[in-house]
Amino acid sequence: MPWVQPCGCAGAHLADAPTIEQTPLEKVVGPCRVLDLRDARPEEALDAQRLAEADPGGAEGEILLLSAGWDRQRDWNTPEFWRHAPWLTRDAAEWLLTRRPSAVAFDFPQDYPIRLLLDGQEVPFAQHVTHDVLLRAGVTLIEYLVNTASLAGPRTFLCAAPLKIPHADGAPARVFAIEGLAA
Repeated sequence: MPWVQPCGCAGAHLADAPTIEQTPLEKVVGPCRVLDLRDARPEEALDAQRLAEADPGGAEGEILLLSAGWDRQRDWNTPEFWRHAPWLTRDAAEWLLTRRPSAVAFDFPQDYPIRLLLDGQEVPFAQHVTHDVLLRAGVTLIEYLVNTASLAGPRTFLCAAPLKIPHADGAPARVFAIEGLAA
């Protein structure tokens, strides 16, 4: 079981979205395919083509894990982790949605505006592209994973069950992968 996350969100920042205690476990526990993005450069915009090239392929309803190995490049406790991270373009978020995942997991701050929050700069919700595209469509986001680079192959079984906190839009989770169980 190769990895855990220090903090995370599995939920939504949308008024009509389910809260964390309403999130079915089958959305965050199950077969997972890993998109290997470990060659992503700091501050690189990752677009739909880049994700398609990294996708090993698989069935609808799987969890998709975008693994840039970002925690090996920057310490998540530093501003550089947030400011220098690669990020997804809107077409990348739309491409992810067309795969019909149950959840999408990230080991890097996936929306460009996340870095702006360090300086107190807020932008319209629509600029948080994964939140706008995926959460609006009911796809759960699993954020800020660590140690994803230790996964050996493109398929695993992921368990990202969040703490069951009533009326919350996200929660910490102990996330782990079980290799060899990706049925």
